[in-house]
Amino acid sequence: MIGFILTLLGGVWGWRLAAKRGGNRADKLQYMAVFALIFGIIGLFLGVITDRII
Repeated sequence: MIGFILTLLGGVWGWRLAAKRGGNRADKLQYMAVFALIFGIIGLFLGVITDRII
């Protein structure tokens, strides 16, 4: 569940960062996709680690 939440948060953060930097729609979509992937992978690892600990 944490991976899904972090994926969504990463996508929102990427979109807002590209908008803040003055990017067009393609830039926003690219930032959103990259940040969603990065945060999703981090969330996946955090989920596995917490599952192993608990």
